[in-house]
Amino acid sequence: MSEEVKVQDQTQESQEAVSQADAEQALNNVPVLKRGATVKGKIVKVDADQALVDIGYKYDGVIAVRELASAELGQEVELKVVSINDAKETLVLSAKKVVDNSKAWETLQGQLDSKEIIEAAVTEVVKGGLVVDIGVRGFVPASMVERQFVEDFSDYKGRTLRLRVKEIDREKNKVILSQKDVLDEEYEANKKKIIEGLSVGQVLDGTVQRLTQFGAFVDIGGIDGLVHISELAWHHVAQASDVVKEGDKVKVQVLKLDPANDKISLSIKATQEGPWARVEREFNSGDIVTGTVKRLAAFGAFVEIAPGIEGLVHISQIAHRHIGTPHEVLKEGQEVQVKILEINAGEKRVSLSIKETEEAPEAPAAPAASAKPERERQPRGDRDRGNSASHQKEIAGNENVSLNNQGMSLTLGERFGDKLSKFKN
Repeated sequence: MSEEVKVQDQTQESQEAVSQADAEQALNNVPVLKRGATVKGKIVKVDADQALVDIGYKYDGVIAVRELASAELGQEVELKVVSINDAKETLVLSAKKVVDNSKAWETLQGQLDSKEIIEAAVTEVVKGGLVVDIGVRGFVPASMVERQFVEDFSDYKGRTLRLRVKEIDREKNKVILSQKDVLDEEYEANKKKIIEGLSVGQVLDGTVQRLTQFGAFVDIGGIDGLVHISELAWHHVAQASDVVKEGDKVKVQVLKLDPANDKISLSIKATQEGPWARVEREFNSGDIVTGTVKRLAAFGAFVEIAPGIEGLVHISQIAHRHIGTPHEVLKEGQEVQVKILEINAGEKRVSLSIKETEEAPEAPAAPAASAKPERERQPRGDRDRGNSASHQKEIAGNENVSLNNQGMSLTLGERFGDKLSKFKN
């Protein structure tokens, strides 16, 4: 083989290698198309009812001529991908979709600016929220669907939502919407209307919505009011769950209205008969009842004899013996028997006694007088020396002898006895 032929063969192989490399690089540079994407291209062929458009893809796309205002070779157009099938090498384009899409973005911008409320159907339930159709793909984050937390959105597909446009980004094809904003706004407007129609003292039906450490929030018809823990019941309440639970139907009375801050203070116990209203028909002076020591003070003990009714046991009524403080014999939480001494429902006072429920201990026996040996009869002179003054002193020195009339008569009798003995002698 001549040198000239060899050179020609090598040149041909080199050109084929370059062409293959160029082809592979061209394929690698082909854009990835998806349905709904907006593309730009050039009309390369026009038939009676369709035109072929080169958009830089692996194969040309097809568009109906009726969708184009004019269809001329070389004309540049902006189109939207309606469908794509690489296996069959079919690519359907549309100019109408581009126009509709452009109008949709313009409409969305106006709705964002005006804060208009729009309606849209949920087309998909995806991770993190919902997809809606508003001419373009719109997204409603999970936190913007309802006012309250929603755990499962599976039944939201096909549901129509009332939305407000929150954010748009045409370049990124992103639209964020919120239904929560609409619901919050309506709630606030309804709250003001309801508060204007309320009055202090009014009794309403409500539903317990949620519990907190300081009380319970109750829905009274589209608006929540707070029942403070001290207003849940007449007796002491440690935590709201001891009295009510979420979903409970309750009656409440309006205690206070604060329209400026949209606050309503409610009471459950105010709708119930208070303990002091029935104390006089359930208890009488002289009754002995069982109670619980609630508090101890320096001057006595407060004992609860019925829910919400506490009486005072004065320190002098705690025990028969003298005590320095109630803590010596009582402790909080202890059950005791008490006697009702006095009831004053008007002043919400009950006087109680513990010691009057117990038998008083016997008084200690008086110490016996010291026995004295009978004195021998003294001579008359000695008896005379036992004059009245010394006798009185002896009596006064004996604590078991009373200087009463009876005692004095006994002393004179003794004296007359001495005189008679003298005459006999």
